[in-house]
Amino acid sequence: MNTEQEIKEMVKEKYGAIANQSKTQNQSSCCGSECGCFDVDFSIVAEDYKNLPGYVADADLALGCGLPTEFAQIKKADTVVDLGSGAGNDCFIARSIVGETGQVIGIDMTEAMIEKAKSNAAKLGFKNVEFRLGDIENMPIEDGTADVVVSNCVLNLVPDKRKAFAETYRILKSGGHFSISDIVLQGELPDDLRNEAVLYAGCISGAVQREEYLSIIKEAGFMDIAVQKERRINIPNEILLQYVSLEQLREFRKNHVGIFSITVYAEKP
Repeated sequence: MNTEQEIKEMVKEKYGAIANQSKTQNQSSCCGSECGCFDVDFSIVAEDYKNLPGYVADADLALGCGLPTEFAQIKKADTVVDLGSGAGNDCFIARSIVGETGQVIGIDMTEAMIEKAKSNAAKLGFKNVEFRLGDIENMPIEDGTADVVVSNCVLNLVPDKRKAFAETYRILKSGGHFSISDIVLQGELPDDLRNEAVLYAGCISGAVQREEYLSIIKEAGFMDIAVQKERRINIPNEILLQYVSLEQLREFRKNHVGIFSITVYAEKP
């Protein structure tokens, strides 16, 4: 498996390319970029944002795996932090809830994404939405800043998930909470699939087991942990066969190994 730094550089490269494409282009490939891997509608992972208040089409790159803002219990005047904010989609939806008296901060480690998000915010004239270049494992945010943290299909890309959740705990106010959509597994993926860098960038191979994911959240100090929504991700056989043998695929299907999108809620005491 690649080192943590190699994984980060690969993710930055892929998502830098994604930032310069349209939603339509991103939906036509596995990892949202022109990676030459396979042609598939990325909607097998993504969910539709179009009917949510605050939706901005230019900020929707079809990269999520849930709708965390829909479950995040955001209130007017809250400070919301979005981890892996991309082009700003979840930030703009959160902003429609917090209103003029609230604040929304997006964090992303990809410069091209930050530039695109800032451009989108400037076009909209938003003064209380800002985007910061930074690493989720070492966030450029002061302790106790956020009332609510959201994230959409991003923490699975972070090599050190324990550190990411520890940082999430640090930036939340006492009594604050998060709602995070992410990809998790039930059962073990074949090694060839788990180690494939392209699928790592596509959110799959960076995922951990569901119970391990929830355990990491608990270890970070969170309480009242609840899975708000769960959905199986069905990856077509023609995609899987590019990374595993037919025999491995049969074992994969027979053993009912599952790839799931979950939206998780938890509170900081």
